[in-house]
Amino acid sequence: MDVSVVDFRNPEAPARFADSLRRTGFGVIKNHPIPQDLVQTIYREWLTFFDNPAKEAYAYTQERRDGYYGPKVSETAKGQTKRDLKEYFHIFPGGRYPAEVSDAARRYYGVAGGVAATLLGWVQAHTPPEVRARFSRPLPAMIENSDYTLLRILRYPPMTGGEEEGAQRAAAHEDINLLTVLPAASDAGLQVKDSEGRWYDVPGDFGTLIVNAGDMLKEASSGYYPSTSHRVLNPAGEARFRSRLSAPLFLHPRSEVVLSERHTAGSYLDERLRQIGVKK
Repeated sequence: MDVSVVDFRNPEAPARFADSLRRTGFGVIKNHPIPQDLVQTIYREWLTFFDNPAKEAYAYTQERRDGYYGPKVSETAKGQTKRDLKEYFHIFPGGRYPAEVSDAARRYYGVAGGVAATLLGWVQAHTPPEVRARFSRPLPAMIENSDYTLLRILRYPPMTGGEEEGAQRAAAHEDINLLTVLPAASDAGLQVKDSEGRWYDVPGDFGTLIVNAGDMLKEASSGYYPSTSHRVLNPAGEARFRSRLSAPLFLHPRSEVVLSERHTAGSYLDERLRQIGVKK
């Protein structure tokens, strides 16, 4: 599967990125402006946080979108029956934030959000006019002043051998949002599925950004941009004994933004959260 690796500084980057997103649902960005030491700081601090019982003080509830989601309330991917083998913390503007870590993740939210908005502008500019005409407003305008864009700090714990049979770190799924921006994780394991059902490793050298289209972009573009199934494999060898950290930023429109004749962003998000068992 030919996922393009695009140099952020190359004048041809916007067109190449939009083309890769159209063909595969994914694109990889190198030489981007997100400081790698900031990502490393987040992974180091939050690995310690997830090993700290203090995380339970921030536990997710049905009334709140922010906070800590433990393995027992982790997502069950749409169409799957077993919960993913992971735990995570949701960071929103104005939401709860652990006192046990520095402000690195908050700073990352701002920097990565700016890069993500740039990438969304690239998509807008290089979408054919007949597809662009279906957008209720330009893509970058959909996320202006949105408090739904989500930073998820994710920890896949080491494998113990006692995992439920068939459970995966992240079962095959598609993302809900417009774009997902993911700095390369602390370990490999991310795969993407092509249109013929074959799985491929996503190129993700440490220091690159992996970006994929979500279901909301597919909905808004009437399928022009595919929302491609991806998964995180359970590791083998020495990697079984290590945690895997990642920090995806899920770019969400404001809830009232119209995606299609069927859905606003709010109605779409509500439907999907119920499907994956996060919302009742």
